[in-house]
Amino acid sequence: MKLFLKGTRCDTPKCGIERRDSPPGQQQSRRGKLTDYGVHLREKQKVKHYYGVLERQFRRYFEKAEHSKGNTGDVLMSLLERRLDNIVHRLGFGLSRAAARQLICHGHVTVNGKRVNVPSYLVRTGDVIRVKNRSKSLDLAKAHLAESPRQAPDFLSVTNTEIPEGIVGRLPSADDVSIPVQTQLIVELCSR
Repeated sequence: MKLFLKGTRCDTPKCGIERRDSPPGQQQSRRGKLTDYGVHLREKQKVKHYYGVLERQFRRYFEKAEHSKGNTGDVLMSLLERRLDNIVHRLGFGLSRAAARQLICHGHVTVNGKRVNVPSYLVRTGDVIRVKNRSKSLDLAKAHLAESPRQAPDFLSVTNTEIPEGIVGRLPSADDVSIPVQTQLIVELCSR
């Protein structure tokens, strides 16, 4: 499954995501059927790679989702969608989540007028995410916006003024997740 980790390059036919019948190497044996554990693990790894989260961070998000009210899988996906690097990417300021993460780490993004250089920062309702008012920051963000004009999700509103900014209207729900995920498989795996 294409996770679009490389930004707009994944839209071209050069983005290699072909599946071969045989495993890599000299032996030509057939791939075996995935076990139940393998199916669960593959779903979790897909989400981890999509959001750029390591195992320890993912476990913390899962524990936080487990102790909160509501469906654990939906809360987990909402927490991952609320990450600042994901929000910057969904607003269009970065071509990929990795590019958005780099913009944040280099100090090109502010939240409510304060510089935030932590990509895992969880945004809240009413937060204003703005590109810093410096020529280099503005050039980077405008180049990304011009290269791939994407529609922002319902919970975000984008204003393309001289300084691009976005406002978090509400917290993301399970319907706002941009990839097809079976959260029940992830919950079953992490609850063991």
